[in-house]
Amino acid sequence: MNLPAFSGLAVDVIDDAAGLARTVDRILRAERVGIDTEFHTEKSYTPHLMVVQLLFDDGVAIVDPLVLRDLQLLIDALAGARVVGHALSSDLRILADSYDTLPRAVYDTQVAAAFVGYGLSISLLDLVRDLCGVTLRKSQTVSDWSLRPFTHKQLEYLVDDVKYLFALEDGLREKLRARGREGWADEEMPALANVGAYRSDPRRLYLRVSGNARMNRRELGVLSELAILRDRYARERNIPLKYVLPDDVMVGLVQLRPRTVDELSQLRRIDNGTRRNLGERIVEAIARGEALAESDLPPRAPKPLGAQREALVSTMAVLVSAIAADNELPTTLLLPRAALERIAREAPQSPVALGDVVNLTSWRRQLAVEPLWQLLSGERVLRVEGYMEGDPRTVFD
Repeated sequence: MNLPAFSGLAVDVIDDAAGLARTVDRILRAERVGIDTEFHTEKSYTPHLMVVQLLFDDGVAIVDPLVLRDLQLLIDALAGARVVGHALSSDLRILADSYDTLPRAVYDTQVAAAFVGYGLSISLLDLVRDLCGVTLRKSQTVSDWSLRPFTHKQLEYLVDDVKYLFALEDGLREKLRARGREGWADEEMPALANVGAYRSDPRRLYLRVSGNARMNRRELGVLSELAILRDRYARERNIPLKYVLPDDVMVGLVQLRPRTVDELSQLRRIDNGTRRNLGERIVEAIARGEALAESDLPPRAPKPLGAQREALVSTMAVLVSAIAADNELPTTLLLPRAALERIAREAPQSPVALGDVVNLTSWRRQLAVEPLWQLLSGERVLRVEGYMEGDPRTVFD
């Protein structure tokens, strides 16, 4: 369904097979495709995809998943495309969860903007206003995207969410090239197109259950099997984990370890419906956990670092923050705390090993490895200058 142009852009609402075929052909011919999605996350395991907006050089396609239902042709076409979006991880997670497929290449304007000095979480509205000189009307942020037909304001919002993506990429690339950082940003993008990045490791699901830190390894084995069951059941029914078995019930099951469905009645938080639908599987999961060989039991969560290593992490964090500030980068983009904790635990014995321990990309190695090594090996020290003059700054001597 063709609509009147929005600010000069032709807009096509795709709600039938012919329109879908037409859109697939446009994707296959396009050098790049802008993308955004609207979805609802209430009461579901996987977000419900409500709208897909696609930007082309000659207009916008608004794809309606509620009418089309089967988007496999669209997903297959996007798998060979290079897509541009803003804060893409949420959109890509939906594709990974629902179709196990992602575009071959992506460019996230929010990630790229971090390398220009905009911080890690700049909004589309702010970035468009700064780079394009346009103030978007974000009046439909909490709109109910399950309603049809779309209102004029909804369509305007949907178009605005993708309309400036190509201009943002071009503008950011220009700024990045001027600072010699285009390669830095490009190095971050492939990880976003890795389906595995959106997959939970079943062997680590138990670590998300509150109360795991107080359990021994045998109890963790039982908890792990219950966590795998809960995740699988929630995915099957597309309901939130907490609607299956809340964390405190999981802990209670580990403590009780019922061997029959009838014994589940000892936990008052497990109702008749849960016992009927999931009871046998709960008992089987507990039995699997109890039968695990000692060598197969999951590890406990890492112990606290201890006072001295915590102090080391804090010291490294000061240096990383100073390097990030000098380069107008967010500190957590350069090196997150988890990376510093791993360095403190493993104490790598060379600059190369230090970079390898946390699998640093080339631009991070370039900025952080040598200063960190010099600090850790005692070759250089951190100190503060300009404090008494009211202009404090951290320097590295």
